[in-house]
Amino acid sequence: MTLGPEILEALPVAVYITDAEGRITFYNQAAADLWGHRPKLGTDFWCGSWRLYWPDGAPMAHHECPMATAIKEGRPIRDIEAVLERPDGARVPFRPYPTPLKDESGRVIGAINLLIDATDLKQAEIESARLAAIVVSSDDAIVGKTLDGCVTSWNAGATRIFGYEPKEMIGQSIIKIIPPELRQEEAEILAKLKRGEHIAHYETVRLAKDGRRLNISLSVSPVLDKTGRIIGASKIARDVTEKKRVEAIQRVLIEELNHRVKNTLAMTQAIASQSLRHARSASDFVESFTGRVQALAKAHSLLTDRKLEGAELTELVREQVTLGVADERVICSGPMVILGAQPAIHLALVLHELATNARKYGGLSVPQGRLSIKWEVHSSGSRTLLLDWTESGGPQVSAPLTAGFGTTLIERTLQTHGGEATVRYGVTGVTCKLRLPLGETARPEVEAALAALSISAHAQVRGQTDGLIFEGRRILIVEDEPLLAMELETNLNALGCKTLRSAATLNAAKAAIGDSGCDAALVDVNLGGRQADELAVALTRKNIPFAFVTGYGREGLPAGFKEVAILSKPFAKEELLVVLAQLLQPSSDVVRLRDRRNLR
Repeated sequence: MTLGPEILEALPVAVYITDAEGRITFYNQAAADLWGHRPKLGTDFWCGSWRLYWPDGAPMAHHECPMATAIKEGRPIRDIEAVLERPDGARVPFRPYPTPLKDESGRVIGAINLLIDATDLKQAEIESARLAAIVVSSDDAIVGKTLDGCVTSWNAGATRIFGYEPKEMIGQSIIKIIPPELRQEEAEILAKLKRGEHIAHYETVRLAKDGRRLNISLSVSPVLDKTGRIIGASKIARDVTEKKRVEAIQRVLIEELNHRVKNTLAMTQAIASQSLRHARSASDFVESFTGRVQALAKAHSLLTDRKLEGAELTELVREQVTLGVADERVICSGPMVILGAQPAIHLALVLHELATNARKYGGLSVPQGRLSIKWEVHSSGSRTLLLDWTESGGPQVSAPLTAGFGTTLIERTLQTHGGEATVRYGVTGVTCKLRLPLGETARPEVEAALAALSISAHAQVRGQTDGLIFEGRRILIVEDEPLLAMELETNLNALGCKTLRSAATLNAAKAAIGDSGCDAALVDVNLGGRQADELAVALTRKNIPFAFVTGYGREGLPAGFKEVAILSKPFAKEELLVVLAQLLQPSSDVVRLRDRRNLR
């Protein structure tokens, strides 16, 4: 039975016929539609395509086309692809199937060619290749399995997460990575898949090859064949173990922060109440309360610098006793000791009380007075800090008739940690012996014996400001917190300074700098969420000395101004006095540092 033109015309695929020389003698409508035009029968050769190309885009001559090769070589051509171009410029990938037609003697008398439009197939191949690339390169585990839970595919992401190579898992049951107590979960997943249900993301636990339990975010989808029948499942698993760990740490930190904030507020409340109860006057209350809150703030700053892990004893002494500046009358010696967070805060308050009394009534109240602070750590049994505080050269002191808040605070604080404090009022001055068990909060691995440390260079604040004339000095305040601006203004006015005005925004501050001739400026680092870089540059260009008022450390200062003087929030009057002295003395280190800054 031969195929007549009517049968070929009815075929839904492109078919055409040529004679032995390659002239086209027949083509059906499907071929015309594929080519985009109608070639001339008996005239056009080899193929009805307007133009032809190889798969790589190189032009293909008509006499080199698969149909021409089939006729010339007398054999069918298979497994080849080409691209045809229609007259409108559209290009279509196709697969030809040319077959020579022969007579009874085997002589080629023509050929028939079947052309398959490969557009959809090509797109499917591209999509398949793209999907394969995604699976191979994905950091997530992408696993295929049968409806019985047998692993059929295992990508590199799965190897990275679970530790098993593909050869160790393909053909094995997925239960291999499921903890025993969760295997019923897999049975439920397979039951849902058989019903054609998709399992959305949920979090569970899986086992790695080395036995680790991993927190996994998992989604599962059914895999269908061409008929829509469910033949398996595809699982995508993401390792969220680190995410879970970070979330747990965040919860702990938030809880710890909540605890510390509330604890600090409670301490502040107690300090206010006790300071008021023992104060002789309103001004005495303000001074004592402010000093104790300042001591608390300094201790927290030291803890923050060490990420709340503890504070070093020498730094506590420097901040609480000498107010952060050198005092040649104070001599300290002892090994490095890291105190835990709570002992550090409590010892800071103890040192503050001792230093305040020394500055008011004891060894640091006169220029010729001296203070020696020595400590050592005893390791017999449990580790214990022994600290000796010895004042000399000051006014004669006598024991108070009743224990004040400071004395009570010192004794109770040491008792809280299982230690003790012994304060004596001798003819030569106050002495205090402190014993504080360190327990496990200190870190002996970072302790090293230090040579005696002498804190020298400067006299106390009162001596530091002798000869300075604050009267009439014009100070610009740049601060967006009104209460703090008022406090600064009050303190400056008490010193005899003239506050020009308070600027709360960058624009107002820039206007104030341009309009007025001030002697110095106190600048908040952060104004409404914006750093004060522009103000620092403007002040430097006008040669106006300034200090930053901030609750941040030096790492929070604008780039290029890391060495500018800082007035830390909250501040004590003595610290404000020291900062003003640095700004208003012509030989101040702060001014010289800024003079040599390279401004752009």
